[in-house]
Amino acid sequence: MRNDAIRKDIVLALFEAGKDGLTDSGLLLALNKEKKDSKKIRSTLDEMVKYRSVGQNKGRYFLKNYKNYYKGEVTKVARSHGFVAPELNENEEPEEFFVRGRDFCGAVPGDKVLVKVIADKDENNRSRTAVVVAVLERSEQLLTGIVVDYNGEIRLAPSTFSSPVPLVIVGFGGCDVRVNDKVRFVIKKRGDRHSEHIVSIVSVYGCSDFARVSVDAYIEEKKIPCEFPEEVIREAREIQRIGISEKEKANREDLRHLPIFTIDGADTKDIDDAISIEKTSNGFKLGVHIADVSHYVKKGSALDKEAFNRGTSVYIADRVIPMLPKELSNGICSLNPQEERLAFSCLMELGNDGKIKDFRFVKSLIRSRVQGVYSEVNKILDGTADQSVKEKYAEVIDAIPVMNELAAILMQNRIDRGAPEIETTESKIICDENGVCVDIKARQRGVSEAVIEEFMLAANNCAAIVGMEKHIPFVYRIHEAPSVEKLMALQETLTVMGFDAKGINADSKARDLAAVLRRAKGDPREMIINRLTLRTMMKAKYSEEPIGHFGLVMKEYAHFTSPIRRLADLSIHRILTDYLCEGASKMEKKYLRFSQEQSMRASNTEVVAINAERDCEKFYAAEYMKNHVGEQFDGVISGVINSGFFVELPNTVEGRVDTFTLPEGIYEVRNNISLVDTLSGRAYTIGDKVTVTVAAANVGAGLIDFTLEKHEAV
Repeated sequence: MRNDAIRKDIVLALFEAGKDGLTDSGLLLALNKEKKDSKKIRSTLDEMVKYRSVGQNKGRYFLKNYKNYYKGEVTKVARSHGFVAPELNENEEPEEFFVRGRDFCGAVPGDKVLVKVIADKDENNRSRTAVVVAVLERSEQLLTGIVVDYNGEIRLAPSTFSSPVPLVIVGFGGCDVRVNDKVRFVIKKRGDRHSEHIVSIVSVYGCSDFARVSVDAYIEEKKIPCEFPEEVIREAREIQRIGISEKEKANREDLRHLPIFTIDGADTKDIDDAISIEKTSNGFKLGVHIADVSHYVKKGSALDKEAFNRGTSVYIADRVIPMLPKELSNGICSLNPQEERLAFSCLMELGNDGKIKDFRFVKSLIRSRVQGVYSEVNKILDGTADQSVKEKYAEVIDAIPVMNELAAILMQNRIDRGAPEIETTESKIICDENGVCVDIKARQRGVSEAVIEEFMLAANNCAAIVGMEKHIPFVYRIHEAPSVEKLMALQETLTVMGFDAKGINADSKARDLAAVLRRAKGDPREMIINRLTLRTMMKAKYSEEPIGHFGLVMKEYAHFTSPIRRLADLSIHRILTDYLCEGASKMEKKYLRFSQEQSMRASNTEVVAINAERDCEKFYAAEYMKNHVGEQFDGVISGVINSGFFVELPNTVEGRVDTFTLPEGIYEVRNNISLVDTLSGRAYTIGDKVTVTVAAANVGAGLIDFTLEKHEAV
């Protein structure tokens, strides 16, 4: 038995024993080794005591710095580092530990591991650094990689974790494998380092030069369900076949007389929200009408279980992985024009100041007059719409300026509350008929997009008010205030930059962050300050506890408006439906555990979906830029790491400039915004303008490499 293996076993046994440790005989018993190993165990233990990783007191052995050891799960392993999510107590703040690639002991994503924290957060407020002490449980999840030619030998470059050299392949599973193929593999023999793993190929996805191939591999690797079970399809088709009965219509509040219409993107197929609006003598009447999905997705049904399993729809480039089958999402639950639909409506009365004076939720029967499109409504608003567009919107065109008037008031109210206006850019990936990325653009957001967002916020606010005022179990959308550590890091960074950090301290509120963003308007460092502020904010999530939404500056907030594609909204529809029918008396017993389970599931699946959309976007970006290798582009530095910096182009594509392509020097990150050569003092800072050449694009890995041609400091 090797000494390093014995060392790991000793650490594990002492960790499980806790602070009290084990006696000599207790340790031997816990290790459950053969007698022939006892001499080696004792000598290894003496060595660990000598080098102070193990303590000894009154005949008992214990781990030194026991509080620095955690069980956890490997979540990511990148080029040179990765992260482990520790198992934490309820009162501990969620975080991930940073682990250098060489300190993983060969662990791969999904492995359960024991780690030791070796460094606390640094001056840039980065994650605590840890090393993997032992792999406790090996993951059975799928692994993917790309077949490469390594000095004339067919090997495998893993996508799921990083290895300095491609891995040895001992089996091909009967597959016809070619260099550059994206494949699925299993580790046949594990080593203590990633490069020592020996693998066997299980299946081939196709050539990794195509983004869609890598997306297919990613979806399978992350176990994102694409195909619906047969029972789910049967239920959906039966619902579609039956349609809406006269009895169902009769039990609804009939709102077909209202000029209701929808506004979405031109390619939207799952239309789940519509609006109606009119000006009154003392304000506005606003209706937000949402597809009544919970009417069809009955509790305990196959559809209900599948919705819980998926948690959310996932949108990747030109494809959608829906939460519900198309028979519902694009059919009976889609608020298509001139078709009668069952809806759940929030009918609001607002004053001229935009404040909600009264509201009620009703089960309704509606008929949308027009399937509006953002770009068309924007033309009506700016006066550039042609006659055909005006004719299309004839039934609702008088409501459009009223809609714009109310939204402007609501936007100003949000600003007055002190909500930070952080500017972010989303990508629009354009694919051809074969699914190949032919263009990437920054997604444009017009006036009508902001209008609909404000109206949905109002309805979501009303839903949460019901939950809080009636004291019923609910699923809230919460956004916690930034931690003191993050706020103080922002203050320090802004001060180092020479920017006015007034109002930023341990007790900062949302309006203080908003003030910083306002002061940054027009400043050459505006982009840096936006990104720093965004990084300071916590991530929004779902909870049964109504702690409020920091970013929106709302005490009452929930998600009510997208039940076709979000589990949280579907859950709220079910809760509100029962509240309207039965009152609040039985709600706690019926929905307390339900709200907890739905909140946790919605939060977890949202993270998976966001990561999938972000990660898969990189494959398409690399596919697009592969056709532009050798070309020059202007961009800005968007991020810095010790090994280089990232550059974002105007079309949102991001690539990396490696330090080995920069002038020779010793580089380090300072204040989390600059990569500095400590020899020359040359600094590359987030927001700096640069000109770069596309050096390489690896589609299968989703990586783009730039070389620097020109640099202009902010």
